[in-house]
Amino acid sequence: MPSLVDVADVDDPPFWPGIAAEVSDAVSHLPREQPIVLVAHSNAGPFVPVLVQASRRPVAGCMFVDARLPSRTGVTPAASPERLEHLRTRVIEGRLPRWTTWWAEDDVALLFPDPQTRSTVSAEQPRLPLSYYEQQIPVPPGWDDRPCGYVLFGPPYDDMAREAEMRGWDVAEVGGGHLHQLVDPDAVTARIVAMTKRWGSSAD
Repeated sequence: MPSLVDVADVDDPPFWPGIAAEVSDAVSHLPREQPIVLVAHSNAGPFVPVLVQASRRPVAGCMFVDARLPSRTGVTPAASPERLEHLRTRVIEGRLPRWTTWWAEDDVALLFPDPQTRSTVSAEQPRLPLSYYEQQIPVPPGWDDRPCGYVLFGPPYDDMAREAEMRGWDVAEVGGGHLHQLVDPDAVTARIVAMTKRWGSSAD
């Protein structure tokens, strides 16, 4: 996946073309016989359609893990109007603070398995410009002409899981907090692998 530190160093929106280019370059280095399944967590979900379009390698499937979904057509806002209103109050010298400071300390601490993991993740967080969340991400037609699935950890993404079901996608749940892939990576990985295997030999 692209480094958001690199994205944070670019001040000219939209940022999605750079993200798509970075992911395309990253997957181009994988073994050619290895099928590609894009796995997006959280707010990476809306970028999946442009990642599929930009990939120089065929994408066998797309998996959304406790993630926002892209709009069915048109464009997807990088953040809801309510989230943008909140973020505008937090801008400091043109940048937002690290996302783990956006909510109450007790709530954030519960997302991590231990203080060391939190420290490692926090050190990697960029301070993004507000314009990153003001961008509109295109939804190219045909991006979902391949198997798609959704792995839910829990609220508030249960609405997204229901939408995924309405789109006819595979949906499964691994109960946990929003960063459950850090708490129990084996269980999350096993669920993703099991779902992709159901898609057929092309995603094995």
